[in-house]
Amino acid sequence: MTNPIWIMTSAFDQLNLDQTVEKALEIDVQGLDLCVFRKDGTRDDFVATHLDYENFGPEAAKKLIDQFNGAKLRLSIGAFDNLIGGDPAERIKNQNHLLKLIRMAHLLGGDENDVKIGTFVGYNHELGNQEGGFEKNLLEYQRVFGPIIRYANSLGVTVLYENCPMEGWRSSGYFGTFNNLPGVLAARKLMYELVPEANHGEIYDPSHDIWQHTDPVEVIKNTDMNRLKRIHVKSTRNNPDPFWGNMYPMQQVKPEWAAKAGIPSSTNPWDRHHYEATLPGFGLGDSMDWRAFVNILKEKNFSGPFEIENEAVLSKQTGNMGAIVQGCKAAVQNLAPLLYELGENGWQYPESEYKPLLEFNREDIPLMTMERL
Repeated sequence: MTNPIWIMTSAFDQLNLDQTVEKALEIDVQGLDLCVFRKDGTRDDFVATHLDYENFGPEAAKKLIDQFNGAKLRLSIGAFDNLIGGDPAERIKNQNHLLKLIRMAHLLGGDENDVKIGTFVGYNHELGNQEGGFEKNLLEYQRVFGPIIRYANSLGVTVLYENCPMEGWRSSGYFGTFNNLPGVLAARKLMYELVPEANHGEIYDPSHDIWQHTDPVEVIKNTDMNRLKRIHVKSTRNNPDPFWGNMYPMQQVKPEWAAKAGIPSSTNPWDRHHYEATLPGFGLGDSMDWRAFVNILKEKNFSGPFEIENEAVLSKQTGNMGAIVQGCKAAVQNLAPLLYELGENGWQYPESEYKPLLEFNREDIPLMTMERL
């Protein structure tokens, strides 16, 4: 098993595609997971749009494959929004955008080129606030995603869910912070029962389980490996909190109350759980055993990419391109001895493992919408 290391391009939102490819070559990775968020979307955190999804056809697909083969890079695409909850008009736009990405992946070769689609599911709090709300969200997922997954299947495309609970997606005035259905393994297992097709699975990010005080090694032991296609390389340093504890999110209270009582309270929607986003091997240590995690993946014969998702406070959050690149390089160096054989130039991905993207020159297909689906 020789896993390539990729970069998720959300860290390079200030660069265009050509510049991002240059950075990937400098950092010495083997692929890019291209973020293709809606330009008119509602998110403003860690988003990027590195492909022109409005004007993407067979010619653009051919050009992209040529560019990536020239750089000896592989690729996937994704956008991560709420598809079953939130504002109803935005929800439909997000669903239609996912359908656009599925068409794009098909034109790029889909599963035959391992071009997968990354997405969130989201959460519907109108349903979630009712008794049986979690089950109602699973049924809403089945209603919305069943047809989407079957459409993707007809085009030879696989859709992958990321497990971030998106804890900052609602005001801190709400008690709970579970805002994305696949945020726990139990939900993902139930999702595959409700939509049994083989062409959907997961991008697993261990950092989200670390702050939920869940061991990623145990999660992998209980994961259906046929569903696991990508690993996000991102980590977390947990900070103990004597005031709010480490099970429930920190709550919002009047600032004057907090000051008088001498306690911290939530000052923004992302300031809820007590952790700092990190990258393995860069500055601050983290609360995760990466060797144990990689070893269980090796035991389970995981062969997919390890994708660096750089949201680290000391790297991406500085806004400094030098620090962003540095953090990615450090993560590559940190993972190399865990993933690769020792060669004359140290621990390196073997060039012999590289396989170019196949050129399919597929005929165009019309855009699909939820209404037509």
